Amino acid sequence: MENIRDIDINKLRKNCFRQSKVPGEFMFQMRAPGGTVEAKHLLLVHEIAQKYGNGNFHFGTRQTFNVMGIKYENIEKVNAMVEDYIKEIEIERCKLDLEVDNCGYPCLAPRNIAGCVGADHCIKANAKVPALANKIEKVIFPSNYHIKVAIAGCPNDCVKAHMTDFGILGVTIPQYNENRCVGCEACLRACKHHSTDALTFKNGVITRNENLCIGCGECIEACPTRAFVRSKEVFYRVLIGGRTSKKSPRVGKIFVDFITEDVLLAILKNWESFSAHVLNGSPKYLHGGHLMDMAGYKTFKELMLKDIKLNPEAKVAARVNWTEMEYKANYNVK
Repeated sequence: MENIRDIDINKLRKNCFRQSKVPGEFMFQMRAPGGTVEAKHLLLVHEIAQKYGNGNFHFGTRQTFNVMGIKYENIEKVNAMVEDYIKEIEIERCKLDLEVDNCGYPCLAPRNIAGCVGADHCIKANAKVPALANKIEKVIFPSNYHIKVAIAGCPNDCVKAHMTDFGILGVTIPQYNENRCVGCEACLRACKHHSTDALTFKNGVITRNENLCIGCGECIEACPTRAFVRSKEVFYRVLIGGRTSKKSPRVGKIFVDFITEDVLLAILKNWESFSAHVLNGSPKYLHGGHLMDMAGYKTFKELMLKDIKLNPEAKVAARVNWTEMEYKANYNVK
């Protein structure tokens, strides 16, 4: 075995192996874009964990399959085992133009895209999350520039998209047919209790305040007569700069709102060129929110929206004011 002191930790990390507290042992992170894979792949996770790991695996906080206890001398064997898995997920499912061999993942920088179950199952969801995750994976992976993306099917944000570099929420523009409305006010009660109180009822007609409506769809779920239905096209809200951190955690703020899928993918395609601009073409282990801070919102907006034609419904934030957690609390010490 190679001397533990000679192991290139950074190289292995790029290969999706994370150093453990036990010298010479690593945790392997298997990507699962959108947090959804066929159940058959659990057999592979089981085999790696039993054969080369310590028999356990961890559901990663970014929805990766994390196999622990892999010794350095077995890393090449593990990489060979996941070759077919990477081909199936990254090439066949996500349609990446990627050359895959028995050397494992080519990079770690774009973190696994986290996602809720989405509209394939959830009655609240406006967007089909796993399908969108596959498309975004094709845009951001592989790359040496760091980015964290999370997708929630609706503004309930069960996946905590507000706490990541790019948080994506599926939204809708409720379509109202007053001829189907019976005036039961179920939509008003739902919007007031669960959302932003954006609806009013006057003279037998529901009025939606577009400045208050966040596109969640609660009115649609509540309506017994389908006077409210979802828009035919799914729209998205993008939050930026959110992060967890021991020093400066913060909630992401709205960057663009009510954009189409085509616009969303085009914006994300600009991430690598924006990152290269900020870092002078030299990738570093810095996450997206930090690059946004370094560039400033004006430059970020200019570069991320470069050559993009927004859909008519789209809104763009004129400015972003992040509020970070401060730990300088005024404790009364006795």
